[in-house]
Amino acid sequence: MNPSRNRHISVLGVPMDLGADRRGVDMGPSAIRCAGLEQRLEALGYTVHDEGDLTVRRARILPTPGTNLKYLYEIARVNGELCEQVSGIVTAGRFPLIIGGDHSIAVGTLAGLTSHYGKLGVIWYDTHGDVNTAETSPSGNIHGMALAIALGCGHELLTSIGGPDRSRIHPENVVIIGARSLDEGEKLFLRKLGIRVFTMHEIDRIGMASVMEQALRIVTSGTDGVHLSLDLDALDPSFAPGVGTPVPGGLSFRESQLAMEMIAEANVLVGAEFVEVNPILDHLNSTAKVAVELAGSLFGETIL
Repeated sequence: MNPSRNRHISVLGVPMDLGADRRGVDMGPSAIRCAGLEQRLEALGYTVHDEGDLTVRRARILPTPGTNLKYLYEIARVNGELCEQVSGIVTAGRFPLIIGGDHSIAVGTLAGLTSHYGKLGVIWYDTHGDVNTAETSPSGNIHGMALAIALGCGHELLTSIGGPDRSRIHPENVVIIGARSLDEGEKLFLRKLGIRVFTMHEIDRIGMASVMEQALRIVTSGTDGVHLSLDLDALDPSFAPGVGTPVPGGLSFRESQLAMEMIAEANVLVGAEFVEVNPILDHLNSTAKVAVELAGSLFGETIL
């Protein structure tokens, strides 16, 4: 992504915490803005349109009757609105940059993008696979199901967002980068669908440059655009402590910057989201600052 391709970016906040069932991550959009996101992008030559935040209502009932899914109806409502907003941003000729909020918002982001891009590549930059379903989820938290839902596996209220005529995400166009915490049901799901997962083991062995070269080949093969869904818990907690589900042994800040720089060089990005920043768990807003640093690299900032 660079200003020569599209210099207009719409930033949309989704202060969702229901998918994680943990307060604090709803303040993520404010934290990222306070860390200087708009100023960083403007310094790179972009015109930034801040679209504000969607409204997320507090739900009183945890599990939805007949299922273990928490806050299903409100999460579906917000993602339906997010889908429409993302679609509208694309129609207006702007780049959608979504800031969360927990990772359940990827359901709406991807639904909005696939209404415009018939075959979308997806880079899922995350410690977790987020391919649980109601049957495999140990918690019922929908943020751990977002990628499965985007692939068409999940409750109908969520998989139907965007309508029956929109395109779907295909497993062969998806890569997961940075995985180091997968539930048993997720491992079976990923093997069954043949999704390419670059675990921390592979990143340690072959290096981030090689991983990104392979990943970009996969997500650009026969696709008409690529979306980045970046969960800050992909980074090691020493770099990004303000996340709800930290797992030791993650990606370094520099490895993540390299990944963003290589995506920028490929010039194939049509959408991006940064999620799971939780200021309550953070130290001096450091995780939001990391998000802004990575956004700078993603949108073309270079060392020289």
